[in-house]
Amino acid sequence: MFPSMSPLSRRQWLRTTAAGFGQVALAGMLAAQERRTARDPQNPLAPRESHFPVKAKRIIFCFMEGAMSQLDTMEHKPTLQRSNLRPGPGGGVLTASKFRFAQHGQTGTWMSNLLPNMSRHVDKFCWLRGLHTDTPAHPQAVIQLHTGVANASLVRPSIGAWLLYGLGTENQDLPGYITVNPSPNFGGATNYGSAFLPAHYQGTRINDAGQMANLRSPISNSLQRRQLDLIQGMNRDFAGQPGAPEQVDGVIQSFELAFRMQDRVPALLDISREPQAVQDMYGVRPGPQGSFARQCLMARRLSEAGVRFVEITQSGWDHHSNLHQGLINQAGMVDRPVAALLTDLERRGLLDDTLVLFGSEFGRMPTQQGPDGRDHNITGYPMILAGAGVKAGYSYGATDEVGTHAVEGRMHMTDLHATLLALMGLDHEQLTYRYGGRDFRLTDVAGRVVTEIIDS
Repeated sequence: MFPSMSPLSRRQWLRTTAAGFGQVALAGMLAAQERRTARDPQNPLAPRESHFPVKAKRIIFCFMEGAMSQLDTMEHKPTLQRSNLRPGPGGGVLTASKFRFAQHGQTGTWMSNLLPNMSRHVDKFCWLRGLHTDTPAHPQAVIQLHTGVANASLVRPSIGAWLLYGLGTENQDLPGYITVNPSPNFGGATNYGSAFLPAHYQGTRINDAGQMANLRSPISNSLQRRQLDLIQGMNRDFAGQPGAPEQVDGVIQSFELAFRMQDRVPALLDISREPQAVQDMYGVRPGPQGSFARQCLMARRLSEAGVRFVEITQSGWDHHSNLHQGLINQAGMVDRPVAALLTDLERRGLLDDTLVLFGSEFGRMPTQQGPDGRDHNITGYPMILAGAGVKAGYSYGATDEVGTHAVEGRMHMTDLHATLLALMGLDHEQLTYRYGGRDFRLTDVAGRVVTEIIDS
C-alpha cells in the first residue's frame, strides 16, 4: 500500500500527496496510519490496528524440532516406493517408506498410517509443499525459522516478538507471546527473544507442566504492590533521565505484567480443571509421553484467553538412525493431541480466527543414511496450515517425483514469514523497526506473500 520507506518518511509522503492532490481519501489513509502507529507510552502492548482487515487474530505453532521425515508421514511418492534401493538422481540409494499410505477425506489427501488421527482433518489443511531454506545445520535452520536470519551471530527478533510489536495483545493480564517447552538446543532463547525490539515483546517461557519460573511471591499481594510501586517509581525516574537505556521501559512493563499474572496464569495453565473427557481426547497423561498432549491443551486455553502467539514443541525428530521405530514413537506422541487441538478449536469457534502452523525447520532426504535413517533436506519439504485465513483442503507447491527438490510453488523461509504476517493483517514491508541507523524487518529485503493460499 505504501512505498518502502521509514514510518516518518511514509507519513511525510502521505501529507505531501494529500496536500498536493487534495484527496479526502488520502487524508483518511493518513489518519488511519497514524492511529495504527501511535503507541501508548504507558502501555506499548495495547491492541493495535492491523495494516488491513483479516480473519486471523492469533497463531499456534506446533514445532516438530529436529526435522520430521515428510516422506514417511505426509508426502506420498509412488516413484520412491517403486525405486527402493535404486541409485538416487543426485547420488545415494533411494529408500522407500516402510509405512502404508492411504487417501483421506473428500480431497483424497495421502497420509501415512503414522498419523491416523490427523488424517481425519486433511480437508481442513492448507499444504505448503514447496518450502526450502538456506542451511542444513539444525541450529542455524531453527533460528532462521524463528527469526528470519540463519546467522546466529546476527541476533534478530523472533516472529512472535514481531507480531506483538505490530499488533499488541488482546489480554493485558497475560503475556501476548508464550513458548511452551522450548528446547535449550538449536538457538535456545534466541528463538523466542526480542533482540533489538523492546524487551516487553519477547516470549514468555513455561514448561510442559504449565509452570512458569519465579511467578509466585513469598509476600502478600498488598505488600508486594507497595514494594512494586516504590521500585517502579525509581525505574520511571531513571527512564526519564538523558541517556537512559530503552530496556528500562521493558523492565517496567514486565514487572507490571508479572504482578497481574500471578493470579491469572496458574489457573489458566492448570489443565486438570478441564473435564476428563477433554483430557482423554487430547491423550493427557503424566511424564514425557504426555508432554505434547499437555502442551496442546494449554495452547487451546491460552489462545482462548487471547494470547497472540503460542508455540509448542516436540523435540526428537532428528532420525539419522532408528528412523522407523523413532517415527512410531514420535508420531504416537503428537498425532492424537494435534487432532484433538483442531477438533477443540473448531467446536469452540476458535478455528475461525486462530491459525495453526505445523512443521519442522526442514525435511528429510529420500535416500538412505546408514541402515535405518535419512539425512537433512533443505531443498523441498512441507508444512501445514489450518484455520483462519487459509484455503481449506488446498495444496500449494510440490516436490519432484522422489521428494528431493521443490519444483512447483517454491517458498523460501522469507516467503513463509511474509505470508504468516499477511494472514495476521501485517504488511511485512511496513512492519519495520529502526535500529543502528537502518530499518529492520522480519523478512529483511526479501519475502513474497503467497496470496494463492489465502481464503478470500
